[in-house]
Amino acid sequence: MIQRIQTIFLFLVVVSMGVTLGTGLWQQVLAASGETWSLSAFAMTQSDASGEVILASSKWYLAALASFAGLLALISIFQYKNRTRQMMLNMINSLLMVGLVAAVFLTTNGVNEAIGAEAAGSYQIGFWSVLAAMVFNMLANRFIRKDEMLVRSVDRIR
Repeated sequence: MIQRIQTIFLFLVVVSMGVTLGTGLWQQVLAASGETWSLSAFAMTQSDASGEVILASSKWYLAALASFAGLLALISIFQYKNRTRQMMLNMINSLLMVGLVAAVFLTTNGVNEAIGAEAAGSYQIGFWSVLAAMVFNMLANRFIRKDEMLVRSVDRIR
């Protein structure tokens, strides 16, 4: 049923992916020159010390992964009648979110190597919300599995 606890967790996955799309993922400030590199789900921007954007490059694949993960969680909410399909969708969603974290990590490491930064930069709320979404997805799968085991045990008693 739609009012189960896993629905709340899947809704939190959708909200977390929305936060990922709406906030920054990573920022690097070079102390020597004052340049700032910022990564959002849509673009990587380089700004000078005065805040003027020098360079911007699209990172559409991050936004696509986050959007698809949120959409898949939303679809999974309405698959409550078929728990095995719901678990399969959530496992695919977990893989998408792991891919999103890997893509962000590889993108930020590539930028750090290209600019020769000494520090790694700071991951912002958008990145941490992806990790929270992974935890919510895992909890949703756990409760779906628990429901499935309960239904099977009741069927066995009949």
